[in-house]
Amino acid sequence: MAASERDGAPAAALFAAPGAVPTDRTAQPHAAATDRTVPSRAADEAWTRSHPGSAATRPAGVLAAERPPLPVPDRLAPLLPDGLRRGATTAVVGSTSLVLTMLAHACAGGAWAAVVGQPTVGLLAAAEAGVALERLALVPRPGQDAATVVAALVDGIDVVLVGPDAVLTDTDRRRLSARARDRGAVLLSSVAWPGASTVLTVEAGRWWGVGAGDGRLRTHELRVTRSGRGGSAVPLSVDLTLPLSADTSTGTPVAPAVPTAPAEVEEQAAVGLRLVG
Repeated sequence: MAASERDGAPAAALFAAPGAVPTDRTAQPHAAATDRTVPSRAADEAWTRSHPGSAATRPAGVLAAERPPLPVPDRLAPLLPDGLRRGATTAVVGSTSLVLTMLAHACAGGAWAAVVGQPTVGLLAAAEAGVALERLALVPRPGQDAATVVAALVDGIDVVLVGPDAVLTDTDRRRLSARARDRGAVLLSSVAWPGASTVLTVEAGRWWGVGAGDGRLRTHELRVTRSGRGGSAVPLSVDLTLPLSADTSTGTPVAPAVPTAPAEVEEQAAVGLRLVG
């Protein structure tokens, strides 16, 4: 599923508008970007109209409560019964393909997504997973300003995926999780994230598609185990098969059936594919 880093370069260039990402590394993430997005300003104005006699500002976390969670594949529903909750931090460790599938389902519902510090993910890989490229920003290598970049993206993007090349301290992670709660964004991580509300750990499974020296890898069976805090503290595992596709017209996830091994071998022989090396 992974594509060349060059696939991610155009999206990163398009996103890096002047003034969008401050470069002062000494600034704290929660103060890095002060420009609020249109949805955030609209929510603030709605709060003010509904509380005409109050001089208080809208409490932190109200935005997360006002907006519905993002959808997830049906097969992940037992692990994430509420979907991707606004303001929550979720770590998905062990499978980039599964993370991209989750982004695809979120984007199918109209959400905007960003991938930071995951240079092995490019536009081709995201498109093959079903991600809507017109609503995706890639920042493959944020460098030493990773915390500032992620903080700025959390302010205006529905779901932000943080990869291994985003250099963050534990203090940075705590502040970014708090910022996501305040802004009502979904924070995803493809690496361990201390304090994450939900952790999905992917265990190795079986590959299907290769016959007696012929064919190509088609599907991947794996087991996903949930841990975390609150309702996620109860360990739970599900078996699923990748790829899982997203219906971009309705946002309804569809899980393809797993073909039997003999049928795979016959189909691959018909199209003349051969695995070399």
